[in-house]
Amino acid sequence: MWLTEVIKQSVFITGLVMVMMILIEYINVTSKGTALRRLQNRPALQILISALLGIIPGCSGGFVVVSLYAHNLVSFGALIAMMIATVGDEAFLMLAMIPETSLLLFAILFVLALISGFLTDRFIRRISGPFSPEHFAVHKEEQGKQEEFQIWGSLSHNFKPLRWRRLVLFLGLALFAASVVFGFLEHEHHSHGQDQDLIFSERWLNLVFAGLSLLTLVFTMFATDHFVEEHIWDHIVKHHFLKIFFWTFGTLLVIHFLMNNIDLNDWIREQFWIVLPVAILIGMIPASGPHIIFITLYASGSIPLSILLANSIVQEGHAGLPLLAETKKGFFVSKALKIILAVAAAAATRLIYSL
Repeated sequence: MWLTEVIKQSVFITGLVMVMMILIEYINVTSKGTALRRLQNRPALQILISALLGIIPGCSGGFVVVSLYAHNLVSFGALIAMMIATVGDEAFLMLAMIPETSLLLFAILFVLALISGFLTDRFIRRISGPFSPEHFAVHKEEQGKQEEFQIWGSLSHNFKPLRWRRLVLFLGLALFAASVVFGFLEHEHHSHGQDQDLIFSERWLNLVFAGLSLLTLVFTMFATDHFVEEHIWDHIVKHHFLKIFFWTFGTLLVIHFLMNNIDLNDWIREQFWIVLPVAILIGMIPASGPHIIFITLYASGSIPLSILLANSIVQEGHAGLPLLAETKKGFFVSKALKIILAVAAAAATRLIYSL
């Protein structure tokens, strides 16, 4: 049922974003904030790492960069680099249907991501994320002497008594990991076995996500009550969970109704002369799925590489959903910049192939 699929995708995206945020919080507090501050003061490294995370098939790398950007730990240029480099879950289908072209496309996107990231930070006025870096807080009582800096407690102390916040986190992480392992949250459009033999298949990456969730669960078992309640619950769950879930659910719901009422495949074939703006317009959709149209059309020889490239630049899979939930300005400005780049890249590619 379509509603079940929308709920599954919403739960998967929200759960993965939460896991990434919690892991970042552990890294930040364990290093007393120095790990993320080092990244914060090195813009070139931010852009490189963001582009590398973006080029990973799927949306997980994008979720990490969005989380860091939302807390002003990476620049807007780094966010742009990720959003250009990533094509979300469509990467799996590209690798299955057009492997040679997909590798060329990923290389082009990676180079464009690096260049655009540097130019954005150089010439675009800084667009800050909604939260300060201190939102990934290292509290004053954790900044003193080493003996006062305690993140990890003992199981006997943490579970006697077992506080309800830790119990909710424990059950939530366990259920999420189990659901991912047993395939309950996998997308229907990847269920036909096309990508099962690929190293970077959705199934293998989902097992990695499940492993990260279990690692987070173990950390949560051993973390002190202070860390669980102040850092994870107050800073992450209360501020982000419901907002990201409802924005994701609502957006996917709207996308479902639009896609079910418009036969985009036939429409694009019949109106080829406006296929470029259509590719860009569909690229605005912050979800994986609609963009598959252009992969199948390219694989069948119906559209040129320039159209597929333009759509790939503008879209970023599901990585755009948590960004839309956290900062509308960051989402729409990044989309506007990507549209400009998509038009320029498509025109340049068309010119090169016509020579």
